[in-house]
Amino acid sequence: MKKITLTLTAVLAGLLLTTSAFAWGPGPGKGRGYGPCGNASLERLNLTDEQNVKIEALQDAHYKATKAVREKIFDKSVELRRLWLQANPDKEKISAAQKELRTLRNEMEDKATALRFEIDKVLTPEQKDKLANLPWGRKTGFGPRGGMRGDCGFGAGQGPGPGLGMGICQ
Repeated sequence: MKKITLTLTAVLAGLLLTTSAFAWGPGPGKGRGYGPCGNASLERLNLTDEQNVKIEALQDAHYKATKAVREKIFDKSVELRRLWLQANPDKEKISAAQKELRTLRNEMEDKATALRFEIDKVLTPEQKDKLANLPWGRKTGFGPRGGMRGDCGFGAGQGPGPGLGMGICQ
């Protein structure tokens, strides 16, 4: 009886602890956002319905166009990990895989830049100005890129705001 009670208690505690994590969900938008801040930045620009439709179409096209490159990046990352996990890692193979991975990531970066220029064509000058003045790459929360540690203008711990993580503040 004691084992059953202990097991049920452990299962219930686990469910209670994970429920809040699942309640938050994956975050805003589709995860295919604009620039460093994603869709969260675009949501602050008060886009018209027409702009939203155009931008979503651009993002969807970008997502489809980059699918093959994203899959290659994933495959090459797995390959690189396997190379490192070998008993005697081959320096030449690892260097070649890293070089190929950098090339693929550069390709993704170039495509992301092209997307940003396309989205910029949809925005009004006022929206572009507002976007330029939004905090770059900072989120609220307790993680390394946005904790309750103050931001670039304040010392750590001087009030809520973006943290001093690996963002542009360093």
